Amino acid sequence: MGSRAADGAGSERTPEDGMPEALGEESQGLTRKQLFTMAATASINFSSMICYSILGPFFPSEAEKKGTSNTVVGLIFGCFALVNFLTALILGNYLTHIGAKFMFVAGMFISGCVTILFGMLDKVPSGPVFISLCFLVRAMDAVGFAAAMTASFSILAKAFPNNIATVLGSLEIFTGLGLVLGPPLGGFLYQSFGYEVPFIVVGCIVLVLVPVNVCLLPKYDSTPSKESFWKLILLPKVLLLCLTIFSLSACLGFLDPTMSLFILKKFRLPAGYVGLVFLGLALSYSLSSPLLGLLSDKLPYLRKWFLVSGGLMTALCFFMLGPAPVLHIESQLWMFVLVLVLIGFSIGMSAIPVFPEILHCAYENGFEEGLSLLGLVSGLFNAMWSLGAFAGPTLGGFLNEKLGFEWASAIQGVWALLTGLATGIFYITEATRRSSSSSLQNSSGNNEERTHLMSSET
Repeated sequence: MGSRAADGAGSERTPEDGMPEALGEESQGLTRKQLFTMAATASINFSSMICYSILGPFFPSEAEKKGTSNTVVGLIFGCFALVNFLTALILGNYLTHIGAKFMFVAGMFISGCVTILFGMLDKVPSGPVFISLCFLVRAMDAVGFAAAMTASFSILAKAFPNNIATVLGSLEIFTGLGLVLGPPLGGFLYQSFGYEVPFIVVGCIVLVLVPVNVCLLPKYDSTPSKESFWKLILLPKVLLLCLTIFSLSACLGFLDPTMSLFILKKFRLPAGYVGLVFLGLALSYSLSSPLLGLLSDKLPYLRKWFLVSGGLMTALCFFMLGPAPVLHIESQLWMFVLVLVLIGFSIGMSAIPVFPEILHCAYENGFEEGLSLLGLVSGLFNAMWSLGAFAGPTLGGFLNEKLGFEWASAIQGVWALLTGLATGIFYITEATRRSSSSSLQNSSGNNEERTHLMSSET
């Protein structure tokens, strides 16, 4: 990965590359260890996303019945992300001390147990007690989620150092599958059996996967490193990529507490059908991610174009989602679903190249290859994603309550617009600087050659 990845995915590494593994096997097929790693990480992608997305179609309206405002519902969604942010930062630093496999399995176990607990909250009295327990249970779920996902990213990057974007993109199929099945499954189970059943069913699925992953997931050893988050995040390019992650996550997180309420009021759909509307975003994201990941690995120079165009396209889609009142366009269900499809694709364009780009920048700036660095990068990625997932629902719930969904979604699109423009400016500046540096080096080389020839003639 990293600067070496620019030489082409799947190429065999030599000891001079500074990388410990020869990866000729990857081009011929996956090893048994790699297959087990992919199966284990696919299970966490699927189970974590189905746990996360199952709330969307019915929890905001259920919370309203308990006397909870839109702003507080947004804070409940945001609480998960804020705790996830803090946990990912801490665990990314201590991954090698705790052990990637233990962190992965323990995170899944916590997430499964807490999901079942969330299903019991309808028995709690309305008011402060209900709100407090919602915050507490979501915070516990965030700890488990952060542990499992931080370990998952690190393990994948360790197992597939040459093809990390391709593998991440392929596994996003399972992320999308969780996002696809979560809302309609949650809506159907809620409508048929009540509030508790969706959480009990999904929580039990996650718990069943825990012993399966104990057996499947290989153990990866590593040596602790002295590198820190601060050294990594203070690199200008990494900082910009962190802002990209933040803006994308904020845009997605905004939809959690607001979109289902807008669909119910605007299009008057029953809760079961609301989940089906979520399919547009999830399907386009999961189906496009493998191709985007493959292109990011095979043609690394495309990453900058994906990041810029994906950010700008996401901004445009959020302006059209309401649509923004200044456009004077009447919202229709078919147009709403179409925009969600485009949002899924555009977010994939920006999100998939970020992880390999951060690794590339870290290697260029002298960071040592190993599981310790991968823990830092995956922890940073998950932390920034979680910070955006906190800001999105929190600000989104407030803006939705004060201004309405149309204005709130347009304002949310400004995040993506600013980061898309900033990324474009950064890459143009970087290309100009490199071109100038190359010209100076060529000029210097020519002068040295002339001096050498003149001294030879004399």
